[in-house]
Amino acid sequence: MRLVSVSVLPAVVTVLAIPATAQTYDEHMASGDSLYEAMKPAESLEHFRAAYFANPESYEALWKFARSQIDVAKQLKDSNDREKSDSLYWVARLYADQAVRLDSLGAEGHFMLANALGRVSRSKGGKERVQYGREIYDESARALELDPNHPGAHHILGAWHAEIRRLSGVTRFVAKTLLGGGFMEMASWDSAVVHLERSIELEPDYIFHRLELAQVLVDLGRYEEAQEQLGQVVRLPVTDVDDPVHKETAAVLLEQLRNRN
Repeated sequence: MRLVSVSVLPAVVTVLAIPATAQTYDEHMASGDSLYEAMKPAESLEHFRAAYFANPESYEALWKFARSQIDVAKQLKDSNDREKSDSLYWVARLYADQAVRLDSLGAEGHFMLANALGRVSRSKGGKERVQYGREIYDESARALELDPNHPGAHHILGAWHAEIRRLSGVTRFVAKTLLGGGFMEMASWDSAVVHLERSIELEPDYIFHRLELAQVLVDLGRYEEAQEQLGQVVRLPVTDVDDPVHKETAAVLLEQLRNRN
C-alpha cells in the first residue's frame, strides 16, 4: 500500500546549499543534469528536488531525484552506514513511487522504484528479500514492457533471477509456504544470463552490467567467460560513482579465478 506523500520528505534528505539567486524549473533541471553527469549526485539531487517544488507535476524531476538519491546511498559502504543508506533508498523509493503515480506509462519511474527496492533488499536476509522480491520483479518487468530496450531494467531482472536462485532451498521453501513466494519458481540462471547479456548489448561501457554477469557466470562455473567480463571491467573507464569499487571487486575476483588452478 502506498500512503506516504512526497511532500513530507524533504526533512529526511541531507540539505545542501543552493545558490541564493532564484532559479527556474528549467534551470534547476539543467543544473541537476550537469551535476549528475559530473558524478556529483548529492549536489544534483538538491536541484532536482528544487525543480520538483517549482513544478510538483514534474515526472522527470521526481525520477531524476530518485536516481541521484540512489547514487548517494550506494556510496555508503561501511556496515555502520547501512541504516542511513537504507533510509536514503527508502526516500528514493517514495519519490519514484510518486513519479509512477504521475505517469504510470513512463519506464523510468518503474525502473527507479525497482532499483531502490533492489538496493535495499541486497542488505537483507533471505526472508526479507522475498518480501521485496515480488515488487522488484513487477516494477522492472513493467519498465521493460514500456521500454524493451531499457538496459537498467534488464539488469535488475537478471539480478533478480540470480538472487532468487542463490537463496537456500530452505529459504525458498519457507517463502513458498509461509510468505506466498510461489512466484519465485519462475527464477532461473538462464534468464539471469540472458537479461544481463542484453543489458551489456544495450550499454556496453557500463561496468556494473559486466560485473554482475561475471558473478553469475562464476556461480555457473563458467570461469573463462567470467574472466573475459572481468577483464573488460578492469579496462573500462569510470562512468558511475560506484565504478571505483566495482573495479576493485572485479580485480580481486579476476585474480582469484586466474589462481584457482
